[in-house]
Amino acid sequence: MAFIKFNKDELVNLSYSLKREIISANKTGAYCNTSIVCCNTRKYHALLALPVDEFLGEQHVLLSSIDESILVEGKQFNLGIHRYGDVYEPRGHKYIVDFEADPLPRVTYKVGDVKISKTLVLAENKDQLLIRYTVHSSPSKISLSLKPFLAFRNIHSLTKENNIADTNFASAVNGRSYCMYAGFPRLFLQLNKASGLSIDDEGHWYKGLTYSDEQRRGFESVEDLYVPAVFNIELKEGESLIFSASTQEEKPVSMKRTFNLEEKKSMEIKDYEQQLLHCADLLVRDRNAHKMINSGFSWLYPGQMRATLYSLTGLTLYANGDKKLFEEILDNLIADNQERFFRKTKHVEAPLRLADVLQEYIAFGAKAKSVWNKYGDTVKKVIESYAPAKREEISLQPNGLLWAQKDGIALSWMDAYIDGRPVTAREGFQVETNAFWYNSLCFAIDMEKKYGQKDSPFVLEWSYIRDLAKENYQKVFWNDNYGYLADYVDTQGQHMEVRPNMLFPVWLKNSPIDDFCASSVVNVISRELLTKRGLRTLSPRNSEYRGVYEGTQKERDLAYHQGSTRPYLLYPYVDTCFRMMGKAFVKKAEWLVEGFYDDLNKHGIGAFAEIYDGDPPHEAHGAISSAMSTAALLAVNYLIKQYK
Repeated sequence: MAFIKFNKDELVNLSYSLKREIISANKTGAYCNTSIVCCNTRKYHALLALPVDEFLGEQHVLLSSIDESILVEGKQFNLGIHRYGDVYEPRGHKYIVDFEADPLPRVTYKVGDVKISKTLVLAENKDQLLIRYTVHSSPSKISLSLKPFLAFRNIHSLTKENNIADTNFASAVNGRSYCMYAGFPRLFLQLNKASGLSIDDEGHWYKGLTYSDEQRRGFESVEDLYVPAVFNIELKEGESLIFSASTQEEKPVSMKRTFNLEEKKSMEIKDYEQQLLHCADLLVRDRNAHKMINSGFSWLYPGQMRATLYSLTGLTLYANGDKKLFEEILDNLIADNQERFFRKTKHVEAPLRLADVLQEYIAFGAKAKSVWNKYGDTVKKVIESYAPAKREEISLQPNGLLWAQKDGIALSWMDAYIDGRPVTAREGFQVETNAFWYNSLCFAIDMEKKYGQKDSPFVLEWSYIRDLAKENYQKVFWNDNYGYLADYVDTQGQHMEVRPNMLFPVWLKNSPIDDFCASSVVNVISRELLTKRGLRTLSPRNSEYRGVYEGTQKERDLAYHQGSTRPYLLYPYVDTCFRMMGKAFVKKAEWLVEGFYDDLNKHGIGAFAEIYDGDPPHEAHGAISSAMSTAALLAVNYLIKQYK
C-alpha cells in the first residue's frame, strides 16, 4: 500500500483536492508540479518546467499540462480538467478513483468497465518527463488521445495568444518537436509505440485558462496556451504506453527502459523519515555539474546565500552524513556570491552565518585544522568586509556592534514589503545580526590562533572588536523590566517586540549573553512563540500579530513576519533546549515534529512547507517544499537520535 494516497470521495471534491499538490524534481533543476487531480491552480504549475541556460538559468514552463481522452465504443470521455473563469471544463476529475504517491505520483481513472492509470516520473539527470499509461481493464480496445498544452514562458509570467509564437513543428520519431520562441530548447513530444499512432497537427490556442490560487491572491491569473496537436493511439487491456516530453529527441525503444530504471531508483516510502530524506534529495540539484540547494518549490530560487547557509548542514550532514556534498555546495556558494559575501548584500546577517555553519561541520567530525586551512581566509575576509566604510548597508560602530540601515530597504530576513516599503525595517542594531557577528569574531580568532600564522595581524586587530562586542551586547539588548532581549535598537531606543530573532544569541556556540539572560529568553520564546509548526514570527500578545496567512497580497505580507510560523527555527530552538535539559527534552522534541508528518497529505503532498499559520490548526502556506524547513526537521531528527 502507498504511504500517501487519496480516495475517490476526496479526489472528486475540488475544494479539497485542488489544495493538494504533486511535486517532483530531478537533479537538472526540472520539476513537475500540479494538483493531485492534474488541474493547474498556479502559474507555477507545470508538467515540465526547467531552467533555460539561455535565460540565465531561470525556470520556464514548457509543457503546462496534458488532456487525456479515451474513446470507448464510439463514446469519448475527457479525463482532463481546467478552469475557465468560474467554470471547470472538462470535468475529468469525476473519473478519478485513486491517487498514490510512493513516491511516484499515480492517478487512476475508471470509466465504466475501463480502468486506466498514469504514472509520472522525471528522468534524474536530464530534462525529461515520462508518463506511463496502463490499461488495467477494458472489455475491448480503446483509443487514447493526448492533447499537450504548451506555454514556453517564465514561471513568474503568463502568456497570451500572439503572432510571434512559432507554431510550426518538426517531425520526430513517433512524435513532434516544437520551439515557440527564440532562445528556448526544442521540446520533443514522443510515444514509445508507432503501431496505431496518428497525429492531428491542427493546432489551436486555448484562451482564458484561469489559475484559482493566483486569482484568490489578487494576481494576474488568466492565460492562453497553445495545443499544437493531438496524439491518438489504440491500446488494449494489459497494455502500457510511455509518453516522453524531453529537450532532446529520444529513442522510442529506450523509453520503457528509462521509465523502469527511474521507477526502480525511486525508493518505496515506508515511514516519515524516508519521506524526509526523499524531500531533501529533491532539493539538491546538480545542473551542468554545479551542485546547489534549491530554496524551495516551485518559485523560490536555487543557490541563494541565506537559504543555503541555513539549510546546508541539514540537507547534507544530518540527512546522510555526506561531507563531500557539504563542501561541494559550500564551495559553489562562495564562488557564486563573491559580491554578497565580501561587498554588499541586503541579507546583512547571512555572510556571518558561514562561521556557525563551519562550527557545525567541525562538531559533526570534520578536522578543524583542515576546515580552517580551506575556509579560514574566506571567514576572515567576510569579517573584514564589515570594517568601517566597507559596506554601505551596515557599519561597525565604536561599541563593537553592527548598525544596519538603508532607507526603504529591509536589511534582515524579515523582508516583506507593502507599497515598496518594508513591513519590518528593523533599522539599527539587530539582535541576531550582532549575535552572528560576535560568534564569527570568536570563531575566527580562536581558529587563527590555533591554526593560522604566528602573531597574526588579524588576531591583533579583531580581538579588541570582539571584546567590545562582548562588553556591549547585553548592555544594548537586554531589558531587565521585560526579562528578554530587544529585537532591535535604534535612535528611539529598544524595540521590545517578542520575536524569534533573540533565540540566536542563546543558540550560537559563542554566546554574548550570560546564562540567566539565556534561560529567560528561552522561557519567553517557549511561552509566546512556540507552536507545533515552528516558532511564530511575532507574539500573539502584540497588536500587530496576524495569525492567519490569507487574503490579499497586502494582508499576506502583513502576516508573513508578523505571526506566521517558521519551521526552520525549530532546529536552533530544539538544539538549545537539548543543551539546557539534555535527554529530558526528547519527548517534547518528538512532539514538536509530529505535526509536520500529520500534514504530509496537505499543501505539497509529501513535502514540508515554508510557513504555517501562527493560529491553530496551523495550516501550511508559502513554498510547498522548503529547503530550510526540510533541513531543520532533518537536524531535529538527528538530535533526537543522538540524545536517545
